[in-house]
Amino acid sequence: MKWIVGLGNPGTAYQGTRHNVGFMAVDALAKRWGIKVTQSKCKGLLGEGNVGGTKVALIKPMTYMNLSGETVRGFMDYFKADLEEAIIVYDDLDTEVGRIRLRYQGSSGGHNGIKSIIQHTGTQQFNRVRMGISRPQPGMNIADYVLSNFPKAESDRLSAMVEDTCDAIEFALKNPFEQTMAKFNR
Repeated sequence: MKWIVGLGNPGTAYQGTRHNVGFMAVDALAKRWGIKVTQSKCKGLLGEGNVGGTKVALIKPMTYMNLSGETVRGFMDYFKADLEEAIIVYDDLDTEVGRIRLRYQGSSGGHNGIKSIIQHTGTQQFNRVRMGISRPQPGMNIADYVLSNFPKAESDRLSAMVEDTCDAIEFALKNPFEQTMAKFNR
């Protein structure tokens, strides 16, 4: 089973914020694949389905960003899921809006959701799709920035980035992650 975890914060107040692009990607995949992500399990919302013969789980942690690892660990324990089959999708300040970067290991880079996953799994080795949100203007508080909505001027790049993320994840269902990285890391 492949499982995709989109990081974000629960609640309508955070819905369109930069920090919630992981949720946006999971919602887009759910729509694309006809999966309802409504089952409450492992401190998250979960949806299961079958995509081209591959069993898939879509997960949105409901713990708030800095405790995302609790949902990941809970899912692993409950479903006896292998971390190698996971893809974690989240926002990245060091990638510009509209671009995605795929990696299979690395530090948290200061991202609290990834930091929590590393703490709860005991490893930095897991597949990830980093969705670009760019850095704020100098002097702007980073916490305020990531919890702000995307401006209208970035909506086309945001939509394209969500589509690229979905395409990359769909490709990764049938292909090794290294091959997926080679194809989608432009």
